[in-house]
Amino acid sequence: MGDLIGKSVKRVEDNRFIKGEGKYTDDFNMDNQTYAIYVRSPHAHAKIKGVDTSKAEAMEGVVKVFTGKDIADAGIVGSICGWQVDFKNGDTMKEPGHPIMVADKVRHVGDAVALVIAEDRQTARDAAGLVGVNYEVLDAVVDPKAATQDGAPLVHDDVPNNTIFDWELGNKEETDAAFEKAHHITELSYHNQKLIPNAIEPRAALGHYDSNEDKYTLYTTSQNPHMARLIIAAFVLSIPEHKLRVISPDVGGGFGSKIFVYNDECGVLWAAKQIGRPVKWTADRTEAFFTDCHGRDHVTDAKLALDKDGKIIGLSTKTYASLGAYLSNFSSCVPTYLHGTLMQGLYTTPAVHVDVTAVVTHTVAVDALRGAGRPEAAFGIERLVAVSYTHLRAHETDSYLVCRLLLE
Repeated sequence: MGDLIGKSVKRVEDNRFIKGEGKYTDDFNMDNQTYAIYVRSPHAHAKIKGVDTSKAEAMEGVVKVFTGKDIADAGIVGSICGWQVDFKNGDTMKEPGHPIMVADKVRHVGDAVALVIAEDRQTARDAAGLVGVNYEVLDAVVDPKAATQDGAPLVHDDVPNNTIFDWELGNKEETDAAFEKAHHITELSYHNQKLIPNAIEPRAALGHYDSNEDKYTLYTTSQNPHMARLIIAAFVLSIPEHKLRVISPDVGGGFGSKIFVYNDECGVLWAAKQIGRPVKWTADRTEAFFTDCHGRDHVTDAKLALDKDGKIIGLSTKTYASLGAYLSNFSSCVPTYLHGTLMQGLYTTPAVHVDVTAVVTHTVAVDALRGAGRPEAAFGIERLVAVSYTHLRAHETDSYLVCRLLLE
């Protein structure tokens, strides 16, 4: 590596991409392959009163239609959260179930209700439009802070006040004491907006089950095929890992959004065994917008304490972090260990207290995307410092000079 420092290192993987010879998941096909389309909820929150698949199943070219009831009857669970974060009092965080397809209630726009499998993609799409779902629309909550208030619509009946966990880091007593003696306090309330990923290639999956070998193969747009293999084998299908091969070809962009194990590929792989044929699913752009994990969505009240010389003596933040309707693989660690631990940034801060309440809302799952908690922390502390600097400058005190030197 010593010979490479300071030198231009040319990429070696670009030639095939420049020539249009990349191999993405959607480029792969198998003999006797079928095509799948998910039927998804147009509502953020609604009870499912009934699902009528008769018209879709009667359509020529349709192989099979699965519903949330089929998943429930099979005892198949969906993807999981891989990080446990305890409440302040030591209680274990809440982790509501995330079925591959729901049978009782949809909890965000895009929640899967049925899976239509046909001989070709267009037939599957047309048949999906014939699946009749009787919804009883319910009130929804999308603001993470509002979700914790008494009387807010519950995303899951077994998660009181929609609170997955509360978590803190730092010394609250020392921080409170710093604010008591502060010469100036800057306070900000802000919403670090929700982000939606938009990869070049939407997510796709091709599942195959070999009944002779009792083994599965999954082609998938994954940034982490090893984690996909672990979670799908151990937690979704309950099979030994050696019975599942996960192949991740050219990914086509991700920036974090393709690290996670989504229920969509789990459903495709499960369905392949049920019908005895390969099943392929490729999301369209609209579908990707309300199924790919979103990022950020923090509502924060932040305070910065400064002494008479403009030096930072304390930092306090209270964040309500939306995790969406269901917990994704890393969702619990993003607003805590990837965000809270970096809240003070590069500034010398003697006393810090970070308080995070993670909640579920009637929105798409939120997980690591483009920095995973770090940009949210950087935004918070830098805005506090910038506003403090502006205030001190406006008053033209000696503190302004000190603060200017600290910034420069």
